[in-house]
Amino acid sequence: MLQNPASKYRPLPAIELADRQWPSRSLDRAPVWLSTDLRDGNQALFEPMNRERKLRLFHELVRIGFKEIEVGFPSASQTDYDIVRHLIDGGLIPPDVTPMVITQLREDLIRATVDSVAGARRVIVHFYNAIAPAWREIVFGMEVAQIIAMVEQHIALLRELTDARPETEWVLQYSPETFCMAELEVSLAVCNAAIRAWDAGPARPMVINLPTTVEVSTANVFADQIEWMDRRLERREHIVLSVHPHNDRGTGVACAEQALLAGAQRVEGCLFGNGERSGNLDLVTLALNFYTQGIPPGLDFSDIAAVARVAEECTALPIHPRHPYVGDLVFTAFSGSHQDAIAKGFAAQRPGAPWRVPYLPIDPQDLGRTYDSIVRVNSQSGKGGIAFLLQRDHGIVMPRRMQVEFSAIVQRQADASEAELASEDLWKLFEATYLVPSEGGWRYHGHRLSDSAKGQGIALEVSNARGQRLQLHGEGSGPIEAVAAALGQSLGLALRIDHYEERSLGQGAHAMALALVEAALPGVAGTRFGAGRHANIVTASILAVLHAAGRLATAARLRDGLLAVPAEA
Repeated sequence: MLQNPASKYRPLPAIELADRQWPSRSLDRAPVWLSTDLRDGNQALFEPMNRERKLRLFHELVRIGFKEIEVGFPSASQTDYDIVRHLIDGGLIPPDVTPMVITQLREDLIRATVDSVAGARRVIVHFYNAIAPAWREIVFGMEVAQIIAMVEQHIALLRELTDARPETEWVLQYSPETFCMAELEVSLAVCNAAIRAWDAGPARPMVINLPTTVEVSTANVFADQIEWMDRRLERREHIVLSVHPHNDRGTGVACAEQALLAGAQRVEGCLFGNGERSGNLDLVTLALNFYTQGIPPGLDFSDIAAVARVAEECTALPIHPRHPYVGDLVFTAFSGSHQDAIAKGFAAQRPGAPWRVPYLPIDPQDLGRTYDSIVRVNSQSGKGGIAFLLQRDHGIVMPRRMQVEFSAIVQRQADASEAELASEDLWKLFEATYLVPSEGGWRYHGHRLSDSAKGQGIALEVSNARGQRLQLHGEGSGPIEAVAAALGQSLGLALRIDHYEERSLGQGAHAMALALVEAALPGVAGTRFGAGRHANIVTASILAVLHAAGRLATAARLRDGLLAVPAEA
């Protein structure tokens, strides 16, 4: 039994805000977004991102539409320092994007931080220090007056250093870390001291960022704290009021939404909620919550699966299959009553009409998802049973997303035949779907590999659906990338490889290699899988790419109403 919590834990005292306004307000616009994936999110990883992964994620954040990105802690990390200099010296930061760098209140770190961003067009310098009683008394042994003096001293130093570099527009962000656990009078005194020390005004922009460093109360209490501060901050018209919610109580998104009702204008978080302990604010969830209320979020998640793959590869953290909006199973119904309601919703839905499909708060196609896996058989005869039979009887181990795709194909076959599909029927359907060229696809005849400047060159001989022989050439870092490049250069097929796995079928000298590829094509919703089986793993990989490409090309032609196969295909 848990002990009596009243003997150990105490709630925060109630906030005197009898005339609170935020409960009667409605959200009508998206906030300013700041991604801290490269800093706060990075420091929470088992293995922090290296230079290559950080740069890849930075460019993805820019592509999505973030205008403010916290790029790191350059005074404490040589990797971060080098990346910041690389971005600035290489002109890789778009003119409408502002990088942010963070530092503690220490003279040497502040000087190194200013040096790290010298020459940038516009920069946010993020100062922070803890102010709550437990930190003041246990960690630092400081009085409130000492904390205020420390903040004023170091902001004065930053003013001196930045005034000497007028070629850059300098923005100060001050975060009273542990704000949500501090006395509001102390938070206000420290923030107002920072505002005065920076001399915030039209020519000296400033952000006051109020974090739930550790969630310790309900979201409505945090909203009360934000509204209390919003009413009392000095020079409020010159301050951008920001929040940085964590998720210790599982209410990070709720805290952000209610804080915005209470006067906040800006939010900080990570794409899928990565962050220390239970994570930071989940920016994707919050942005798409706005979208489902008819409010443009200003961020591009029209291909949510591609964003997820980049985040997973850069952070080495998997996204839960039930994660809001992006999880592989969030648009999959196993319940019979859910399936019936969804099917009726699709039948009633009209193009251009407001979205009204039961159990689906958002149209999956808006996120680049397909409808294939939405209405499915229940868990007793769904993808789990299909995957089990293929693995047990044929040695096929499918990735989760391939299970979702194939189970929808099996369901259509079962509905058409009105009969139970045996294990051998499943295998024949798997072969016909993934292991042979689709109608209008390409048949493999041979290949030659060679070294190239990019790593691997390929000369690939295939025939199209009309039997015409084609010679394709491409280069890449390996055979798979080279085949994709060959299809692009010779046929104009801009194939994107999202996932690759290889398996062994059988044992001993006669074992076959099985390659599985997940690929995407611009203009085709979702992804498609292809498989290749051969004694040589490279040949199996080439076959898998060709089969996935053929399925995508067929989907593109059906989408455009082109039933005939073009001569060049």
